[in-house]
Amino acid sequence: MADWQGSTALIVIDVQRGFDDAQHWGRRNNPSCEDNIVRLMESWREKEWPIVFVKHNSATPTSPLVPGSPGNDFKPMITGTPDLLVEKQVHSAFYGEPDLRAWLDRHGISGVAITGIQTNMCCETTARMASDLGYRLQFVGDATHTFDVTDRTGAVFAAEEIARYTAATIAADFGRVVATSDLIDD
Repeated sequence: MADWQGSTALIVIDVQRGFDDAQHWGRRNNPSCEDNIVRLMESWREKEWPIVFVKHNSATPTSPLVPGSPGNDFKPMITGTPDLLVEKQVHSAFYGEPDLRAWLDRHGISGVAITGIQTNMCCETTARMASDLGYRLQFVGDATHTFDVTDRTGAVFAAEEIARYTAATIAADFGRVVATSDLIDD
């Protein structure tokens, strides 16, 4: 068993091909998201720190993320073997299989750095739970992205606005919001 006592696990959430379907999801923000995730994975691997990949297996038959579809696969830049692969059908990686919390605790990991897709959905939900469970939280805002959202009245909330609001909420009471450059040695 690796000696990760007190370390921070990089959690790479739902970086799957199905999120490239602009017709389904709409306009996204942060075109640098995937490049920043790659930089973080390279840094974590150099330091031999723990990396967790999370995959969303949608139960909705029309979703681009349904198991068995090409959209369920990780994007090509998500390479290598993670220390743990969690598969889930809900927003939080803590409700996936295998049990993320049990794995983190078994390895003495006390912190998480959250990256992935979508900023305000699975990333934020996992981040909030991590904080509530007592993990030291770092939310890597420039290593997440989201999409515009249209409400029931037809008003459109820009992805950039949603990401800023998510960052403000996380920073207000859940953990630190950081940039990729804050976590890696260039």
